[in-house]
Amino acid sequence: MKNIIRILPLLVFWTGLLAAPGARADSLPLWEAGAGVAAITLPDYRGAKERSNYVLPLPYFVYRGEWLKADRDGVRGTLFDSERVELNLSVNATLPVNSEDSVARRGMADLKPTVELGPTLNLTLWRSPSQDMKLDFRAPLRAAVTVESSPRHVGWLFSPSLNLDIRDPGGFAGWNLGILAGPVFSNSEYNAHFYSVRPDEAAPGRPAYDAPGGYSGSQITLGLSRRFPRYWIGAFLRYDSLAGARFADSPLVSRTDAVWAGFGISWIFAESGRLVEARK
Repeated sequence: MKNIIRILPLLVFWTGLLAAPGARADSLPLWEAGAGVAAITLPDYRGAKERSNYVLPLPYFVYRGEWLKADRDGVRGTLFDSERVELNLSVNATLPVNSEDSVARRGMADLKPTVELGPTLNLTLWRSPSQDMKLDFRAPLRAAVTVESSPRHVGWLFSPSLNLDIRDPGGFAGWNLGILAGPVFSNSEYNAHFYSVRPDEAAPGRPAYDAPGGYSGSQITLGLSRRFPRYWIGAFLRYDSLAGARFADSPLVSRTDAVWAGFGISWIFAESGRLVEARK
């Protein structure tokens, strides 16, 4: 059960970054389904010295409904949609951490995994005449809740970003390149979940600490993917920086930068016979 709980947030994280890209066609299947495998490496939490490597099942599912969508922008419910403005409900997640495996957290309670849910405003700033490039401003505001028998609300996270989508980058037909970059802001309750040290948790080299809210670093993510007739492949690379973060002086922050990376492949074994209009 513990391993399942550890894998679920990873699946949410991966599909949010690397779900199937759009296509040029005006009509596409209402849904597509497949399965595959992914490998991913990332820090145990932002600021952790320890890393974890996973090989995990990678579901492939695309749904192009009028209200509910699951595609390259993640799983979301569309509240408002126009040519340039889209308001969604979106989801994200964080991993659990076994404190005995962390030098900085040893002797503290384990970190529970969280699910983050909230609205995201997407504003299209620019499209190329050929429709091969698009620049969006994205503004997700999410509430975080722990995944446990008695879930707890643990704060808010706001991560505005610019997202550049490029089809056929460098003339490589069929490939899709995405570049997402922006700051992260979180309130004191959210930061306390990861970075505060209660007086009874203090130890030599780990003084009590009360994490403040505010600026929480920045991230830049590159994602590359391609859809073939019967399978999909994708990879991502993220640079995560805590330089200047309000909680960077927490004794639980062992380093202020990290690289995340992953690769996956999924075989597509089913699709809907019903076609729907797809946004280019």
